[in-house]
Amino acid sequence: QLQLVESGGGLVQPGGSLRLSCAASQGHLDNYAIGWFRQAPGKERERVACLSTSGATTLYPNSVKGRFTISRDNAKNTMYLQMNSLKPDDTAVYYCHVGTQWGQGTQVTVSS
Repeated sequence: QLQLVESGGGLVQPGGSLRLSCAASQGHLDNYAIGWFRQAPGKERERVACLSTSGATTLYPNSVKGRFTISRDNAKNTMYLQMNSLKPDDTAVYYCHVGTQWGQGTQVTVSS
């Protein structure tokens, strides 16, 4: 069963950047479509990025489009979420999602 381990969250000032990583084991990411989700306190979990199995198609909601980039390194079996121009509204726990598996979540806090 695929296992996912996230890293890279933290505290950042508005306008700053973070890169989240999600390392996979017991399976290969290039066999799956992959995604990143986030959940803020009191809100539903929402998808913020997805990448097709082929890598040819990405999708982002308007709230992060142009600021977030999803990618995958097949050699490292790791997926990433590059987040730029961060806003306080981006504060949430971020989760990677592959197949039916979820990462453990990593906290991102955007605050001055």
